[in-house]
Amino acid sequence: MDLGLDGKVAVVTGASKGIGLAIAAALVAEGAHVIAGARSSSPELDALTEDGRARAVAVDLGTVDGPGRLVDAALADRGRIDILINNVGSVTPRTTGFLLVTDDQWAHSITLNFLAAVRTTRAALPAMLTAGRGSVVNTASVNATLPDPTVIDYGAAKAALVNLTKALSKEFGPHGIRVNSISPGPVATDLWLGAGGVAEAIAATAGATAGSVADAAAAQAVTGRFTRPEEVADLALFLASDHVAGNVTGANVTIDGGFTTETH
Repeated sequence: MDLGLDGKVAVVTGASKGIGLAIAAALVAEGAHVIAGARSSSPELDALTEDGRARAVAVDLGTVDGPGRLVDAALADRGRIDILINNVGSVTPRTTGFLLVTDDQWAHSITLNFLAAVRTTRAALPAMLTAGRGSVVNTASVNATLPDPTVIDYGAAKAALVNLTKALSKEFGPHGIRVNSISPGPVATDLWLGAGGVAEAIAATAGATAGSVADAAAAQAVTGRFTRPEEVADLALFLASDHVAGNVTGANVTIDGGFTTETH
């Protein structure tokens, strides 16, 4: 299927690894020009930049001015932004309970998982409004609608991101700009499975192994496995494409292998 992304200019945040890297790679494969923002690059991201289709921009998206500097770099490089993928985020399991989650921890989580998207979108929208078109895709989480005390601050931030997505879709839809979000369940990335990831952190508290924690999480999906980052990337590209999803806006699409069973 032709997604019509050849030649499009896309900004991807949190693009050096995991879901963000998979989205950046998928966009490049479709012929898009990618401006990839992350605090530091990675060998995989560096490889994407070799043919000139992607440019890595070193930027801390958790700072007040970082998102704006990323957008400025994209506009200076390509003159426009057709697609914005707000993917940057992080999660730290709060295994000692809500009462011990500090203000600093709340502020860090809300800044990276919510305010970074607010700031990057606010910086990118004027160029999209001038062009009369654009697509924004936000990486949220099933925890936006599946409250879990172990990730209480992360879930609250992602819930805010889903709400923001819907509100922006209503304001900017009449101007040709679509805004959607994706809510993945557990994904096979370092965030879950790597050193210091969710599985390892929970295992340390539960007296289990990281492998057994990951297996138990995968077993909660009716497919019996984690979602692959490439599958999230495929969904992100579908939503980003005006060619195949031109009348999809304000949607929050779950991709979790049946991990959640509630209807909304």
